[in-house]
Amino acid sequence: MDLEEQHRRAVHLLCEGRFQEAWPLYEARRQMPGTTTLEPVADYPEWLGEDVSGRTVMVVAEQGFGDQLMFARYLPKLAARGATIKLLCHPSIWLLFGSLGYAGHPYFVNAPAPPADYWVLMGSLPLRLGIPEPPEAVYMSRTTGQGVGVKTSGSPTHLNDAFRSLPPSAASRLLSMGRDLDPSATGARSFQQTAEIVAKLGLVVSVDTSVVHLAGAMGKPCWVLLSRQGLDWRWGDGVRSPWYPEMRLIRQQRDGDWDAVLDVVSRDLERA
Repeated sequence: MDLEEQHRRAVHLLCEGRFQEAWPLYEARRQMPGTTTLEPVADYPEWLGEDVSGRTVMVVAEQGFGDQLMFARYLPKLAARGATIKLLCHPSIWLLFGSLGYAGHPYFVNAPAPPADYWVLMGSLPLRLGIPEPPEAVYMSRTTGQGVGVKTSGSPTHLNDAFRSLPPSAASRLLSMGRDLDPSATGARSFQQTAEIVAKLGLVVSVDTSVVHLAGAMGKPCWVLLSRQGLDWRWGDGVRSPWYPEMRLIRQQRDGDWDAVLDVVSRDLERA
């Protein structure tokens, strides 16, 4: 099959939870037009699953921040094989990963990668580790807190942002139900600072964006508001996702109908 067909097949299989079949095909993402998956400039080889005990592996963050937070659950699995992990990632997220004990390095396109023995793309870890099923989502400290934090939009540059972010009227309604977690409102300048805010909350209610994955990594209760169109493969089509089985997924029943979704949120917050 050609590259695009291979990628479509991978996404279909991932959506269905057929991970063993999906991960080899998912490597096609690296060559797709417009990909945000960029290989590093390194004079050492890509890691393909060799013994890494006593070796240093440069893990290259890829795709969106949400993807990086989701795939980071595989880092402890790699470390358990005796590897020293370095991360090539955006400065806004390296403090968060650094707090977990991984050395972060800023990613600059076409700049030489820092020294290591191997490099591997973060989204290739399930394949290279031979762990097809999603491991435990929580890899940060669980905390208890109070109050509701809300997020009404994701990155405006995301391909499906028009579907997954709330229109102004719906956004205003959700903002009336909790604290706005957008960095423009919180003043957070990094994911580490956002994590400190989320840690003090009792619940996060958000559209499909990176704060959902942050909440998942922290084991924070989270309700995810999902559109019918432009849906990412990780959410499947059920009431739970294998990537975040503790999360509640609240889906549109009709294209573009956020009012019914927010009716559910409002009703259930009142009951809580």
